Amino acid sequence: MAYTNAEARRQLLDAVARATTDIGAALAHLGAAYEQVDEAAGDRLEAELFRPLRTAFGQAQRTYATYARQHALPTRTFAAREPPVESALEAIETAAAAIARADVELAELQDSMLPVEVGDPALRAGLTRVRQLLAEAALRMRAFTRTLGR
Repeated sequence: MAYTNAEARRQLLDAVARATTDIGAALAHLGAAYEQVDEAAGDRLEAELFRPLRTAFGQAQRTYATYARQHALPTRTFAAREPPVESALEAIETAAAAIARADVELAELQDSMLPVEVGDPALRAGLTRVRQLLAEAALRMRAFTRTLGR
């Protein structure tokens, strides 16, 4: 079935939006975890997890907004929602699951060839950068949870 460039662009933006929403959810869960840990763990959480994830969230938002503006498509804003109350470990594990969902969404988007067919170099670079930051955050999360409470 053939599709138009406009449909393909909307499909591409929808995928970026889903990934960005997941990254925002991960940030919200990390915020909940931060509220429950001691000061030392909070400082580590801020330095090791928040920063790369906030950078990924910002990059995903910029990539989305720039592409939407270039093609006169509607834009949207992304805000982190308040997560349910859970333990610090559960919050971090939920954040890790959200990061994994975002990465899978972006990987499938890149595999679909839409970024090549209807995208541009800036979009492809933005998606690649977000995935690099997500991978970094995921690695750091695993290391952080191994030492949480020790």
